Amino acid sequence: MRTYTPPEHEEGIVARTIEQQTAKLPSDLFLWVAVGSMACSATLKMMGRSHDALFVGQWAPTFLILGLYNKIVKVLGSD
Repeated sequence: MRTYTPPEHEEGIVARTIEQQTAKLPSDLFLWVAVGSMACSATLKMMGRSHDALFVGQWAPTFLILGLYNKIVKVLGSD
């Protein structure tokens, strides 16, 4: 019986370079930036700038996902 082995693939040079550089950042940086964007959003909302508050508040999930990606690359590596 034959077993199927998927072909190996490597990351491109751009992805590899980005991962090497972002791996140098501490993981909690992304958490603090996300919390900062939430605080900034709350401040803007209290100032009556609702549209700006919504815009800035939507940054938090992006920063958290970037932090998760950063953590995965640190633990598992890019290749």
